[in-house]
Amino acid sequence: MTETKIQIIEGLRQRSPKSQREAFELFGSNVWAQVVRIVSRQEDAEEIYQDVFVKAFNNIDRYDGEKASFNTWLLRIAYNEAVSFLRKGKAKTVYLNDYGNIIDNISEEETERIIGKPDQETIQMIRSAIRHLTPEEQALITMFYYDEMSLQDIAYITETIPSTVASRLCRTRKKLCTIIKKIQS
Repeated sequence: MTETKIQIIEGLRQRSPKSQREAFELFGSNVWAQVVRIVSRQEDAEEIYQDVFVKAFNNIDRYDGEKASFNTWLLRIAYNEAVSFLRKGKAKTVYLNDYGNIIDNISEEETERIIGKPDQETIQMIRSAIRHLTPEEQALITMFYYDEMSLQDIAYITETIPSTVASRLCRTRKKLCTIIKKIQS
């Protein structure tokens, strides 16, 4: 960890307004990206974004640099806040059991063919299909593909283990393929 980040964290522990501003400046764009990819409505995302930092500043003593980087810790808070917000709402999601055993019949080869190296048209369909996923699935897809996070970091953020993340990612990719196929038909 750089000296600047260490100073910011120590300043946050001392409730320094200057360190709070520096934390916003240094980590704000990553937190914003995490929130806005899960919660698309601007006003809601802004409120959640602020809540993330308030929660982080109020709970700074719980941060453990041995478990994760400060950025990853903040993204964990952002993930939890955004998903909690969506759970309270009435967003239309499609659950795995809505498709019965259909996703089990999709092979990894078919999944890779449909969403592996997407063209512009497929990217648009993926964006449309993502809206039908649960908040947790949306977050998983965005962290892995958009943010290019490691399975280890995603596991920390979602409070699971890397093998569980890999399994959920596999099932969510198959679900996306099923939704895309439905959109195309």
